[in-house]
Amino acid sequence: MPHEYLHAHWRMPYIKEPSETGAKRANPFLSIPHSENPKEALLLYKGSKSFIVMNKFPYNAGHLLCIPYREVGDLEDLEDEEYGDLCQTVLKGKKLLRLALQPDAFNIGYNLGASAGAGIPGHLHCHIVPRWSGDTNFMPVIAGTRVLPEAMAAMWERLHQFVPQIED
Repeated sequence: MPHEYLHAHWRMPYIKEPSETGAKRANPFLSIPHSENPKEALLLYKGSKSFIVMNKFPYNAGHLLCIPYREVGDLEDLEDEEYGDLCQTVLKGKKLLRLALQPDAFNIGYNLGASAGAGIPGHLHCHIVPRWSGDTNFMPVIAGTRVLPEAMAAMWERLHQFVPQIED
C-alpha cells in the first residue's frame, strides 16, 4: 500500500524553536505590537493596553491571541485598567472572527503557567479559537497533524478587512 503524505511545512519553525531545556527563548509578544509590517507579524488590532494577533502556530483556522502589552504571567498581576482593556480586546477578537468567518462556536481561554500548557508562561495571553460543527477529525489524534484550510497570509487579509468594524 503506498504512503500518502500531508505536508505541514508551517510547523517547522515551531519545532525548531529552542526548548525549555535549551536556549532561552525571546518573548515575541514584546516586539509584535512594534512591528513595521503588521501582516508579517500577523498583528490585527492594537488597543490602549492590549492587542490581537493571529496565532503563528494555530489549532484551527483563525486562531487569535489577545495579549496585554505589559509582560505579566498571571491575570492577578494585571492592573484594573489593563484587565478591563484585555477583556474588551477579547470581545473584539470574538466579534472579528464572527464577522469574518461565521464560526458555529468558540473556545476562549487562558493557559496560565507552563504546566497548564502556556507556551510563553511569563506573558499571559487569551486564545480565541473559532469552531465549526465537524471541524475535528482524525488527523490531530491519529496523525498528529492539524489541517488548516487557508494560508496564514490569506487568513490575515480576510480578518484584517473586518478590523474597522471592531474598533471604537
